[in-house]
Amino acid sequence: MLKSIVTDGDPVLRKKAVEVASEEFGTEALQTLVQDMSDTLRSTKYGVAIAAPQIGISKRIFVVRGNVLANKDRSDTSDDDVAFINPTLIRRSKKQERFDEGCLSVPHKFGTVVRSEKAVVRAYTASGDEFEMSGEDLLAEIFQHEIDHLEGVLFIDSAQDIYIHEPQAE
Repeated sequence: MLKSIVTDGDPVLRKKAVEVASEEFGTEALQTLVQDMSDTLRSTKYGVAIAAPQIGISKRIFVVRGNVLANKDRSDTSDDDVAFINPTLIRRSKKQERFDEGCLSVPHKFGTVVRSEKAVVRAYTASGDEFEMSGEDLLAEIFQHEIDHLEGVLFIDSAQDIYIHEPQAE
């Protein structure tokens, strides 16, 4: 089910999200939440990932679009979205680069953020299986951006050269 994306000013975006409890893994409620996040993400024109706080739910979950992951070396070739539950950033490269970022919860604002160019995340699936995924460039940026959401941090907190871009009518 499509959910509304909350925007800057909503207090849920500034709270540290709570971990998904062990008894929630494998439940229909968790699976439904992940599906709602995926459906909401796919309803956006430019979104590549979404964190649970962005739909008003203070839980440590984010979902990445499958087409972003399909460009990564994966054992499967599906473009299914992937949920990262209770994610932890376990490694980041010392080498950093500047990324141009935007956010579904900060509409029409963009800016430059300095982030590690490589990152590794450890997380759980909705059924409770642990996994790790590494990423570089865009995927590393996504991991760091989404985990920031789970900590109550928005990209505009550290972005430089912030500008407004209003979309053109189609």
